[in-house]
Amino acid sequence: MSQPPIRVLVAKPGLDGHDRGAKIVARALRDAGMEVIYTGLRQTPEQIASAAIQEDVDAIGISILSGAHNTIIPRICELLRAEGMNNVLLVVGGIIPDEDIPRLKQAGVAEVFQPGTSTQAIVDFIRANVKKTMAHG
Repeated sequence: MSQPPIRVLVAKPGLDGHDRGAKIVARALRDAGMEVIYTGLRQTPEQIASAAIQEDVDAIGISILSGAHNTIIPRICELLRAEGMNNVLLVVGGIIPDEDIPRLKQAGVAEVFQPGTSTQAIVDFIRANVKKTMAHG
């Protein structure tokens, strides 16, 4: 029996209105055979966590350029944990200063992709780190 495709939610939280990077990553994930759900712009942490639960995703990719990552990302992690979604891989991309990365990882982020990261590196990381089980789906 073949594995179901990896389901990834791509989200743009906060007031950031620039989504070109998120769309490029979403397309690359789709081209790699993953199912992608794109939430669109200006999502709250609550909307993102709710969408992840409703869509039963394996991974969440957050694109954030606004500088609010130290507030928004830990809140998303908190909401996911509260819903028992501990197996969801959370990755973040965008303009994240090096000094903020350890704090985000401590909050529950699996990886932070900074500007210049290839879409292939993101695809490879998600493929290697999503925990698929036969019970999923």
